[in-house]
Amino acid sequence: MDRELSRRDLLGGLAAVAPGPPRGTITPIAPRGPHAPPAARPAAPPAGGPHSLPPLPYDYAALEPHIDTLTMQIHHDRHHQTYVTNLNTALQEFPNLQSLSPEDLIRKENLEQVPEAQRAAIRNNGGGHYNHTMFWEIMKPGGGGEPTGALAEAAVAGFGGFPAMREVVNSAGLSRFGSGWTWLVLTPDGQLAVLSTQNQDNPLMDGSGFPVLGIDVWEHAYYLKYQNKRGDYLNAWWNTVNWDAVGQRYERARGGQ
Repeated sequence: MDRELSRRDLLGGLAAVAPGPPRGTITPIAPRGPHAPPAARPAAPPAGGPHSLPPLPYDYAALEPHIDTLTMQIHHDRHHQTYVTNLNTALQEFPNLQSLSPEDLIRKENLEQVPEAQRAAIRNNGGGHYNHTMFWEIMKPGGGGEPTGALAEAAVAGFGGFPAMREVVNSAGLSRFGSGWTWLVLTPDGQLAVLSTQNQDNPLMDGSGFPVLGIDVWEHAYYLKYQNKRGDYLNAWWNTVNWDAVGQRYERARGGQ
C-alpha cells in the first residue's frame, strides 16, 4: 500500500474486493455489548439464484485472539456475501450451470463452457464463494497443533515434516504480490505441493491439484488486527486450523476427489 491505513480508513473505505472480483464498500458494524460476543451469522436464503451464504460453524469471536471478531464479521457477512450475490447474478445467463455445486462450477472443464466475455465473473465470484466456504470449514476454536495419520506421513514424505511444510505454505503466502491465496494441494500424480494463486483463483481452475488447505492472504482477512504484517497473520493462522477437516479433504483427494 502507498500509505498505512488507520482503522477508520479501513472500515470506511476498504473495497470488498480488488479489481477483477466484485466490489463492495465496508461500513462499521455496531457493537453488541462488551460482554456478549456476537453469535455466528445464520445462512442467508438464496436471493434470485442457486447459491447462498453458508453460516459460520462457530461464533464470530471464536477464533480470538488469532483472528479478531470484527474481521470475521466483515469477512463473512460482507465479502463472502458479495461473492455469492454476484455469482447468482452471473449465472442467470447460464441455466445449464446453475445446478452445479460451487466446487464443480469452478473446475476447468466447466469454466471452459462459459464464453470468455462472461467467464471472469463466474471465475472470480465462484472462486470467492468456494474458497471462503472451505476457509471457514478448515478453521475451528481451539485449533492448531499438527496433522496426524496419512496427512502427517505425506508431510514427512513431501517436505520432511509438518514444520517445514508450514514454512513453505507461509512463504508462498508472503511472496504473493497483492491479493490471493496460498494452498496445500494434492497434485494429479498424488503428491503434496504448495501453490499460490492470485485474486480468488483456485487450483481446481487449471487442474493443478485438489485444495487440501488454503489460507486467504487478501488484506481484508487480516488488516484490522495485523495491518501490513502478513507474516504475523500467517504464523497466527496455524493456531486456528481444524486438522480433522483438513485431513478429510486430504483423504477425499486421495480417493479421487
